[in-house]
Amino acid sequence: MGKSKKISKGKHIQKPYSRPSHHRSNKKGSSKSAPSPQVTFTIPFESSNRILLVGEGDFSFSHSLLNAHGCASLLATSYDSRSNLVEKYPQAAAFIADLEAEETVDVLYKVDATKLDKAGKKITNGGFDRIVFNFPHVGGLTKDVNRQVRYNQELLVGFFRSALPLLAPAGSIIVTIFDGEPYDLWNIRDLARHVGLKVDRSFKFQAGAYPGYRHARTLGNIKDGGGWKGEDRGARTYMFYAKDGIASYSEPKKSNESTDDDQD
Repeated sequence: MGKSKKISKGKHIQKPYSRPSHHRSNKKGSSKSAPSPQVTFTIPFESSNRILLVGEGDFSFSHSLLNAHGCASLLATSYDSRSNLVEKYPQAAAFIADLEAEETVDVLYKVDATKLDKAGKKITNGGFDRIVFNFPHVGGLTKDVNRQVRYNQELLVGFFRSALPLLAPAGSIIVTIFDGEPYDLWNIRDLARHVGLKVDRSFKFQAGAYPGYRHARTLGNIKDGGGWKGEDRGARTYMFYAKDGIASYSEPKKSNESTDDDQD
């Protein structure tokens, strides 16, 4: 990984996006099209950020950060071995090849999100501006809801404790989880506070902000393709920073995001 660049504090990238217009005819024979509404995505990354991604599925998110957002200083990791990963997600092979072709990008396997201190010098050198864990989940360890909640809470607490020492000054830990139960029962805000983190903000996760990204299930692709698309399900991204004097972001709310954003 190259030397990290200095980043500006308190900035979230707001990118306008035009939905494709659909031609409508008010009168027979009319070809006038409706205007394309602007959609503002909240993207908590800058191209200069040094980013650590843990628990990557098929690496489509890392691939999108690199190619769509110019985030070239990436360390993308998977809990699986490379062989198991490609078996679960055959599409991952192409994404990994593109990532590994970049000199400033590293891909590591068999990295436990709760034991980042044992993952080698590329991680433990620290100084990450963003440490990202998208859709953490322990998988189908049990069908008992209470136990499943507890196992996932333990996963998050272990991750927070492991990631905290690796943050750069003014760096953030970013976690995205689905809306609704049982995910609401995880109480992610309280878990973060318990280990010395403070909630910076949260906002609706929009998969469309990351071209080429597709949600990857913990257990692998659905057999024969399936029809479920996790990127179409409601989800929320939480940003945390250390309590020991590191300043919070202070970007004012956008009027069209007032129902989605919150400050803590």
